Amino acid sequence: MTQQAIDASRYDAILFDLDGTLIETDNRWAEQLAQRLQWVKRLHRGADIEALSHMLVMSIETPGNYAVALLERLGLARYLSGIGDRIRRSKGLATRDGHEIVSGTLELLQALQPRFQLAVVTTRARPEALAFVAGLGIDHFFPVVITRQDVLRMKPHPEPLLKAAAQLGVSSTRCIMVGDTTMDMRSARRAGALAVGVLSGFGTRGELERSGAEIILDRAADLAALLR
Repeated sequence: MTQQAIDASRYDAILFDLDGTLIETDNRWAEQLAQRLQWVKRLHRGADIEALSHMLVMSIETPGNYAVALLERLGLARYLSGIGDRIRRSKGLATRDGHEIVSGTLELLQALQPRFQLAVVTTRARPEALAFVAGLGIDHFFPVVITRQDVLRMKPHPEPLLKAAAQLGVSSTRCIMVGDTTMDMRSARRAGALAVGVLSGFGTRGELERSGAEIILDRAADLAALLR
């Protein structure tokens, strides 16, 4: 996919996913699952175990998010205490006591803030998301943070992006969505936003392309060079 310059005059806001986009993550869970699935090769010698494990990890993301959101709305979130962090650690996702900003992100946000309105759109819970952006020292860049507790339908539904755009006072068609998963790309396309995928998280180039990414970057920081 050839990278093309982005006409900045067509956009008023840039929305960012959190994990794998602003916060470092890794594929530890997929790698561990791949080790457990080695037996599949005995049944099918040509099986791509790494691709299979990655697909399985991605496929449970949305149902898992909805399950947690349902428990929260039923007032049962206290039963999740500690479980969320254990799951995230096993998947390589950041937890409150262990997270790092993706290289180049701070400089990107500093460059974008004078030109665009910025927001975070994440499937994390609101207290958690706010704690992360504050802990990374980037909360002042984001007047709007949309979490799973702010919407009824999460990504890949467009509602989170539409809500972020509404709170920023802009049209979703004048937004750029930057994320690392197929859910981010599908949500962006459904909201009419420009879908920019990054390879710093879970999504592969092929997955992001198939889910509608119009631009794919190694990391979010590379976006600055394309905005003209």
